[in-house]
Amino acid sequence: MRITVIDYDAGNIKSVEKAFCYLGQEVEVTRSPRRILQAQRVVLPGVGAFGDAMGKLSRYGLIEPIRECVERGIPFLGICLGLQLLFESSQESPGVPGLGLLPGEILRLPEEEGLKIPHIGWNSLSYPHAGRLFQGIPEQSYVYFVHSYYLKARQGEIVTASARYGAEIHASVEKGNLFACQFHPEKSSGVGLQILRNFISVT
Repeated sequence: MRITVIDYDAGNIKSVEKAFCYLGQEVEVTRSPRRILQAQRVVLPGVGAFGDAMGKLSRYGLIEPIRECVERGIPFLGICLGLQLLFESSQESPGVPGLGLLPGEILRLPEEEGLKIPHIGWNSLSYPHAGRLFQGIPEQSYVYFVHSYYLKARQGEIVTASARYGAEIHASVEKGNLFACQFHPEKSSGVGLQILRNFISVT
């Protein structure tokens, strides 16, 4: 299986590449629209700012290939900032439209006594709806988060995992062969590796 990781100068690409290589996959890191559209699996990772990331996707001519890839049903996984970019807008970058592939907005985590922002660390997941990424993974399993903004999806039925950190975080979504996680499966130990295996196995 070849995993195509989209390179748009965002953080965290190397750790995603290493995780899939550890699982025995061939990994291609590219910003070639042609290669993305020829992919067997596509991953959009990322750590950084929403507006800056959308600017880079536009500059490298990646917005339309990403949309076409999703429309074709090629299994696609957004991770962290990669999840946020799939939605319509973010409070982090007012006036900057996201990819708009899924309906919802990205909000800043609320200030709450005893909770630090950014949210960095392990949180357990609950499963509002069954998701293929979580097959074989018990509810309340822990995964690793690093973020200051979180997803509020407009379609509750696409939310396959949620977590609580001052707000109800829509931590993972699935629609057709489009998947995304706010947390970092590549940094989430055995649970995270199983999530990536499940993504590899999507048909």
